Amino acid sequence: MDHSATPIRWRARQYTLPVRERVLIMGVLNVTPDSFSDGGRYLSVEAAVARAEQIEAEGADLLDLGGESSRPGSQPVPLDVELARVLPVLAVLAGRIRIPISVDTTKAEVARRALDAGAAIINDVSALRNDPDMADVVAKAQAGLILMHMQGTPATMQGHPAYRAVVEEVCDFLRSRVEAAMAAGIEGERIAVDPGFGFGKTSDHNLALLGSLPALRGLDRPIVIGPSRKSFVGAILGRPVEEREWGTAAAVAVGVFQGAHVVRAHSVAQMRDVTRVAQALRDAGRAPDRRYSFSAS
Repeated sequence: MDHSATPIRWRARQYTLPVRERVLIMGVLNVTPDSFSDGGRYLSVEAAVARAEQIEAEGADLLDLGGESSRPGSQPVPLDVELARVLPVLAVLAGRIRIPISVDTTKAEVARRALDAGAAIINDVSALRNDPDMADVVAKAQAGLILMHMQGTPATMQGHPAYRAVVEEVCDFLRSRVEAAMAAGIEGERIAVDPGFGFGKTSDHNLALLGSLPALRGLDRPIVIGPSRKSFVGAILGRPVEEREWGTAAAVAVGVFQGAHVVRAHSVAQMRDVTRVAQALRDAGRAPDRRYSFSAS
């Protein structure tokens, strides 16, 4: 593996995450009624906590907790609703699991309260554009931050996504957001970037980005990917959300080969195995062993 293209570390409050050593798995837990994959399954605190403990036991390196759906067509939820979904779960998890907790939110007040309750990372799908106070909250807490590319908003993003050159535009956007975050006082080593599969992109756009992840290496920040059960996998296979695990596995393996450092996953145990094998193959190098080559004659 070419470590020169890999950031030395990703810091998130008291944690230093080993993105140089191995690909990390971020287990997804949505405490929402309408998320595209697991919406409605973990609405009670008890169910959410039990799933979080299972995610940790299955080998996740991080937990990503979300209280507002960002699926295509979704509408924002009021602040009090998002807080009521997230904070009771965090209150229990902060003393129950050892892995860092990320909170998926675009609201500065949710981020502030979540960080006060023990979260270590803010996963902002708006890349600090939704709430002008978000950067200050993250900077003061010395939290980790994920900046994601999205064209439009969740309500509109899949209407008619269009790009002149999707890979170049996504890279330029993320570069500008990293610069904005650092200008607001967030240390560079606390920032990760996500190309945003499925967020204002057609299937072709997603495939182009997945095949071109090395273009993001110039940002010198950990690359987070989230292909899990996404619509582009379903479009290729013609399968509903609950039947996309094998397709997700293929996308994750390619993402690892292309340089992803963190993989968001719903099926943690399975995708952990996929990433471990994909990373082992990637790091072994691609030069053929001539002792086992075959003649075409």
